[in-house]
Amino acid sequence: MRNIFLLLSAILLATCTKLEVAPRSTESAEVFFAEEGSYRAYLARIYAGLAVTGQQGPSGDPDLQNNDEGFSSYLRQYWQLQELTTNEAVIGWTDEGLSDLHAHTWTSNNQFVRTMYARLYFQVALANDFLRQTAPDKLDARAVSPETRALIPGFRAEARYLRALSYYHGLDLFGRLPLYVEATPLGGELTQSTRATVFNFVEAELQDLQDYLPAPGSQDYGRVDRAAVWVLQTQLYLNAEVYTGSLRYQDCLAAANRIFASNAYVLSADYHHLFRTDNDTSPEIIYAIPFDGRKVQTWGGMTYLVHAPLGGRMNPADYGVSGAWAGLRTTSAMVLPFFNQGFTDRRAVFYTNGQSLEIDRIADFQQGYAVPKFTNLSSAGVAGVDETFPDTDFPLFRLGAVYLDHAEAALRAGDLAARPLALANLNTLRARAGGQPLTDADLTLEYLLAERTRELHWEGARRTDLVRYGQFTTGAVWPWKGGTKEGLETADYRNVFPVPEAELLANPALRQNAGY
Repeated sequence: MRNIFLLLSAILLATCTKLEVAPRSTESAEVFFAEEGSYRAYLARIYAGLAVTGQQGPSGDPDLQNNDEGFSSYLRQYWQLQELTTNEAVIGWTDEGLSDLHAHTWTSNNQFVRTMYARLYFQVALANDFLRQTAPDKLDARAVSPETRALIPGFRAEARYLRALSYYHGLDLFGRLPLYVEATPLGGELTQSTRATVFNFVEAELQDLQDYLPAPGSQDYGRVDRAAVWVLQTQLYLNAEVYTGSLRYQDCLAAANRIFASNAYVLSADYHHLFRTDNDTSPEIIYAIPFDGRKVQTWGGMTYLVHAPLGGRMNPADYGVSGAWAGLRTTSAMVLPFFNQGFTDRRAVFYTNGQSLEIDRIADFQQGYAVPKFTNLSSAGVAGVDETFPDTDFPLFRLGAVYLDHAEAALRAGDLAARPLALANLNTLRARAGGQPLTDADLTLEYLLAERTRELHWEGARRTDLVRYGQFTTGAVWPWKGGTKEGLETADYRNVFPVPEAELLANPALRQNAGY
């Protein structure tokens, strides 16, 4: 893919919510789009924004100025806010603000919160600009060929989906957000929309764009199809009470049922196949963020998720890489649900040799079990093409998660007709893990929350789950939550993150979230 930096001159790469100014040069876009393959290249760049951090990999020409480029990865920051703030992960590094995530002491100046906010709006800005550049009047002025014009509606739907995905993440993480689209005038100050308004926007976008996307399972790998819409709808509706106060569990069930009815996806026979270099062949993954040791190099993304959990007595070569970063581990609160079921759960990937279960000092890598869930090895044990940058893709959406969403919605809705399918799906997951079947009496919310840890641990879902269950701040403790070994409850305002202080200074129309 060609370098599109000149085209992006219309976007302030410092990235705040006073994001856009008039293009410095209209000529650059016209020159760029003179070659019609550039429309596909630009769309690819929006997708790539979930993985890469700049115009070249792994560093050297960043999207976001004044940030450590390795830290600025969308996936890395999203994962950290979703996992390091919960019972599933701790990290021993001393970077400013990093320990505050697990301790629940972050402020509006936290660099990781700030970078996530900036990355969300960088993605929105790219999508908005792509939609402007593919408007009918632009295509007419460029005399775009009928062949390319036939592709544009699908391209635009993909860009709108990626924008909706970022708005969904922002809705979940930050609550109220400035909401702007391609028709929003450039420049000026943007005020925040309510959480319900952002919810309604994402809902309407997903409903409107889905018909322009290919049928489930028929899209190019690494691009979204209709099933990606439906799985995002399941998550949106499952969490609707948190976002809007309204119960949308029947809508969650309907979206999940559309995925099931498509018959396009089945569970991987081997759970661990989902986290290997050949996971692009998994029949379970609905949408993955692709990585490649030669073509998608970054210090964030899967490089972080493969290297950072390695240390102590672990041999990096056993996981297909050359270096151990000695950072990420987990707490006993995540370990115990795997070992109280009466069977050996095949999903457990804990490295325990030389590691203590309990943590007295987070800075010591050998305190807390290591979790090498993601590796740079194929299912056959063959290492990826590069010993630093993994070939493993990140499974953002997969069928196993939809099974859990569907079951929870059935329980919360009290839908007796949906329970048999929910139970059957859960038993399919349980059989893959090596367990005996459940009965209907076992189908409880408490079981589902524990099962979500066992099935989805370290996949960037935990914070959202705990907020929905009322256990992220008050309601539950775990080791080192609140900054103490025993754990403390924290204030409910931390169910959302603060608007970064830099954003408030750049745009006086913004207002801070309550409590910060």
